[in-house]
Amino acid sequence: MDTNLLHRIDLIIMFVYLVGMIFYGLYHSKRTSSEDYFLAGRSMTWPVVGISLFAANISSTTLIGLAGDAYSTGISVYNYEWMAAVILVFFSIFFLPFYLRSGVYTMPEFLERRYDSRSRYYFSFITLIGNVLIETAAGLYAGSLILKLVFPEVSMTLIIMLLAFAAAAYTIPGGLNAVVHTEVIQAILLLAGSLVLTYITYTEVGGWENVRAVTPPDMISLIRPIDDPSVPWTGLLFGVPLLGFYFWANNQFMVQRVLTAKDLNHGRWGALFAGLLKLPVLFFMVLPGTMARVLFPDLENADTVFPTLVFNLLPAGLIGLLMAGLLAAMSSSISATLNSASTLITMDFVKKAKPGLSSAQLVRVGQVSTVILVLLAAAWTPQIEKFDSLFKYLQIVVGMIAPPVVVVFIWGMFWKKGNANGAFYSLLSGFGIAATLITLKVVAPELAISQWHFLHTAPLLFVCCSVIYVAVSLVSPAPRPDQIEEYTWKNSIYTDETAALSALPWYKNYRVLSVLLLILTAIIVWNFR
Repeated sequence: MDTNLLHRIDLIIMFVYLVGMIFYGLYHSKRTSSEDYFLAGRSMTWPVVGISLFAANISSTTLIGLAGDAYSTGISVYNYEWMAAVILVFFSIFFLPFYLRSGVYTMPEFLERRYDSRSRYYFSFITLIGNVLIETAAGLYAGSLILKLVFPEVSMTLIIMLLAFAAAAYTIPGGLNAVVHTEVIQAILLLAGSLVLTYITYTEVGGWENVRAVTPPDMISLIRPIDDPSVPWTGLLFGVPLLGFYFWANNQFMVQRVLTAKDLNHGRWGALFAGLLKLPVLFFMVLPGTMARVLFPDLENADTVFPTLVFNLLPAGLIGLLMAGLLAAMSSSISATLNSASTLITMDFVKKAKPGLSSAQLVRVGQVSTVILVLLAAAWTPQIEKFDSLFKYLQIVVGMIAPPVVVVFIWGMFWKKGNANGAFYSLLSGFGIAATLITLKVVAPELAISQWHFLHTAPLLFVCCSVIYVAVSLVSPAPRPDQIEEYTWKNSIYTDETAALSALPWYKNYRVLSVLLLILTAIIVWNFR
């Protein structure tokens, strides 16, 4: 790549934008109490909630990963994106009301309400590992990948440390309120820049027919055969929803944004709005990666597809603006993860151990935790280079973490006999099975089970953990009445809600909006099946 195309004006724009984002985040700091610092005062309206959810997901990590995977394996990677809309509808109907009404800060705290402290501590620990190894480290890696192309003479370590500093600069003092407000600006910029890049790329390749001419037919289809190495149809049916449910409905990193909503309606509208924003990702983040096969057929590293398009197709000035947006989105995603992780440490460990701490002291604990976490993530980041691609790294790790967690949330919500022992032992067993599978992949890759697609392994792990959950629950004492009454689904919730919704216009009725979102999703999937 000819990085000399990076004009001085691009560097100036990148610098000014990144510094501006730090000051903008500090301006919106809100840290007078622990609720302000960790949940932005629970005062966010639906557009902010929705855009924040979308921005936290579509960071530089996902943008680079989507384009790279589309370049190497085709548009089937979009299955993760449209499935998010379906998952968010399910989340809005069944889980979100319980989360908001309970007033919890964290998802592990919710598990303690439904089960006991053992599940809370275990899930907190696993989530912290995931936050460091997945979101934060992957975000740092994506940002360093971009800057390494621009500044090849600068060491990767120095780049990672600078990115970590930029991400922590407003997260540590400002909390989630600062994170959410910067995410909105970055999402708008990233969307606009990606749309421009898609249009220019489409023009350069000479139309869709030229893309078809150099792309195998199966690479431009969402529904793939059972032996497909990317997203087999069986994996789409059983694996993708499982991972999606963990990411959108159980993951502290994402759910924390919805917990900032001022009320249930704004939380639901925001979640559905995020689902709507996920649908056009096919056109301005996935398809450019496929179109790049026409212009750059011999790229050695698929993860460099997006920056390659930016540097080679965009004019000076616009390059700097989009690169600044990419780096800022990376920074925003990392900041959100850090704030999420520090919330877990503060609320699930420190506050439980020392309940007498003041609100100001809890904020200080969160700030110190953020510093430690960002250093750990920066230390781990170089290890990601050992995996095939950034997206594959994310998929494999999440595929092993997600199933046991989804088991305890799903069964706990819809089965009243599920109890603390069932949850705890299924979580522990899931961890043991996952660790065994990962070990076998490394030491005995020739075994049949080691060669299973991770979208097939995840459902198998889900079934194993479900069997353990049910069996242990049936031979253990029943849960307390308050654990059932307050944290399990019952039909009366739906009927009571129907009466309340009847007074709202259709465009404020989340059920109507959910149906419209599902119809639009089905239309897109059908046309690219």
